[in-house]
Amino acid sequence: MLYRDADSWRAAPSKRVLVFGMSGLGKTHMSTTLRDSGNWFHYSIDYRIGTRYMGERITDNAKAEAMKVPFLRDLLMSDSIYIGSNITFHNLSPVSTYLGKPGDPAKGGLPIAEYRRRQEQFRLSEIAALNDTGYFAERAQRLYGYPNFICDTGGSICEWVDPNDDNDPLMTTLSSVALPIWIKGDEAHTAALIARFDKAPKPMAYQPDFLLGCWSEYLAETGDAEDKVDPNAFVRWTYARALAHRQPRYEAMSRWGVTVTADDVATLNGEADFNDLIADALTSKLRSS
Repeated sequence: MLYRDADSWRAAPSKRVLVFGMSGLGKTHMSTTLRDSGNWFHYSIDYRIGTRYMGERITDNAKAEAMKVPFLRDLLMSDSIYIGSNITFHNLSPVSTYLGKPGDPAKGGLPIAEYRRRQEQFRLSEIAALNDTGYFAERAQRLYGYPNFICDTGGSICEWVDPNDDNDPLMTTLSSVALPIWIKGDEAHTAALIARFDKAPKPMAYQPDFLLGCWSEYLAETGDAEDKVDPNAFVRWTYARALAHRQPRYEAMSRWGVTVTADDVATLNGEADFNDLIADALTSKLRSS
């Protein structure tokens, strides 16, 4: 690890961290708290995906929908209107909208083949954005003068690594430039995430084999044809399974860094709180090793 213990962490003139865990447990809260201190550069993986690696695809998809409307088609063909993605740190919905959900087109679903194609695009984009972490950490200090850096990852980071491989290329690269921090939730947090997702199901990225397994099992259980699947029903059915699939992967990844709890993250009020939290986590890791 970049920081051996609490003393080396506190003494470091430049702190670099990478936070991961289930979406909804506090990654963005932690990142925003540090960014607002004025001493930390916030590198959002989802923002990087939406602006650099999938921006053109997102815009082209919006244009393709507009081309179906004669009025808008004429304006587009004559360059009379412009269509773009207004993605921001606080509005990443263009990425999830492009990912979509599989199922009945009449209910906004995508054919499973197209859905899998977009999933693969996202996988490659997220890996590329993660591999940009070191560059942005260096750039933030060189160009903007930020002494500290936090990488705010997406919940799907665990899908693209082999958490049981000590030499996993992605985790080896990331842990060499930043201290990985796992935000760990408990059963109550998981139940709350499931309840929230049930009210407003959102697109997710899945490991390819996991997705195919869930898709086949859902079709067998419901008897639905692929083009008659209710997209929201499928992602709701899959969500709890996805959380159970990801939990042990996150836990295995935690050996590259330190672990904090979602409850502790929720109480962060500033940079000093964060520094204390990580110092305590490093001390706990040393004691348990």
